[in-house]
Amino acid sequence: MSSAHILVVDDEPDIRTLIQEILEEEGYEVSVADSGGAARRQRRTHRPDLILLDVWMEDIDGISLLREWAEGGELPCPVIIISGHGTVETAVEATRLGAYDFIEKPISLARLLLVVERALEADKLAREVVDLKQQLPVVPEPVGRSDTLQRLREQVLKVAAHDTGVLLKGEPGSGKKTFAHFLHHNSPRRQGPLVEISVGSLSQSNSAVELFGSEDEERVHYGRFEQANRGTLYIDDIGDMDEQTQARLLSALETRSFTRVGGTEPVRLDVRIVAATRHDLDQAVAAGRFREDLYYHLNVVPIQIPRLAEHCEDVPELLNYYVTFFVDREHLPYRHFALAAQNRLRNYSWPGNVRELKNLVQRLLILGSGEEITLDEVESALQAQLMNRDSALEDSTLFELPLREAREQFEKNYLEHQLQEAGGSVGKLATRVGMERTHLYRKLKALGIDVKKGSD
Repeated sequence: MSSAHILVVDDEPDIRTLIQEILEEEGYEVSVADSGGAARRQRRTHRPDLILLDVWMEDIDGISLLREWAEGGELPCPVIIISGHGTVETAVEATRLGAYDFIEKPISLARLLLVVERALEADKLAREVVDLKQQLPVVPEPVGRSDTLQRLREQVLKVAAHDTGVLLKGEPGSGKKTFAHFLHHNSPRRQGPLVEISVGSLSQSNSAVELFGSEDEERVHYGRFEQANRGTLYIDDIGDMDEQTQARLLSALETRSFTRVGGTEPVRLDVRIVAATRHDLDQAVAAGRFREDLYYHLNVVPIQIPRLAEHCEDVPELLNYYVTFFVDREHLPYRHFALAAQNRLRNYSWPGNVRELKNLVQRLLILGSGEEITLDEVESALQAQLMNRDSALEDSTLFELPLREAREQFEKNYLEHQLQEAGGSVGKLATRVGMERTHLYRKLKALGIDVKKGSD
């Protein structure tokens, strides 16, 4: 993983060179600009992690440039103002606009390095706080000690050491995001950001902007790729990506660069891609829904995440983990599972995988009473889940899914019910649901609904 990228903006060549040499000796990646215009161009070419900005320059002063960058509400990265003729008013204005600190010339190199280090650390902590507020906590490490999980954990640790793309395959709720976090935090990029994006939550019209960013005159919007610079970009629901965005992603992976929407200059790419899918991408490629060349780029190291039913011996440990999780996080009353209840859940099929287990624990802690969760309580909860599953709109996990995934689950449940009502006849099913038969066959195949030959 490369070190932090610092942009030094100063119209004095000696100072630019001195600061550049000192920072590079400390292991930072440094770009320089001798004017405001050059600084704008540098920001477009390579997103900086920190900017050292001189106040007095010929084309534009640093405070005006700072104000321009802060127009969106906040600065894109920490900015440290440097000036040989600083005033209290200048320092106050810089701080008001969001500058991290103000350093006077002649520059104390020891102070410069200390302020740079503190600014980068403060920015990292701020981003981590934002991430925690925007998403539920992710399990830091896969929970369980089964042979299946131990082998998978060892496989992920081996893959994590090599800076290559990874494709995680598995059913919804099986823990793909957990393994993505586990991989990142055990990789050489662990000090860099882990940025997540779910393709299923994006509309076709804005997916390219969200991933690759955009440019409009002097304004630059950094997309998820640049936000994940020197770190890992986790792309969930990759199989739902539209064709145009697939083409952009393929180009970025092939050239290790991309162009923002509305931009003209290529931006260097220094990101590890971890993609995840619940779909069979081989079938998607064969059906023409997913680019074959992109699939081969992503599928360098495929990792299959097993269904919970395939490592059911981990269920008791998962139950205990999520009891502690909800007691600590949501202050729910502590309850423990009776041995008979644990045994029943160990032998349950878990169609919703770990996500279903987590929801079940939360519901039992909220609705139950007494220190022990009994077998009768568990049976009642499972029966309620079974009844709810008959109606996709009442499925407890459906509302947690991205819109595209929820719609697909509803379509699957709906067509399976209608097919049963039609006695297994696709011809009668087509009449019942008002679909052309050829299109209906493709839909049934895409949803994984088994239709027996001769059912017409």
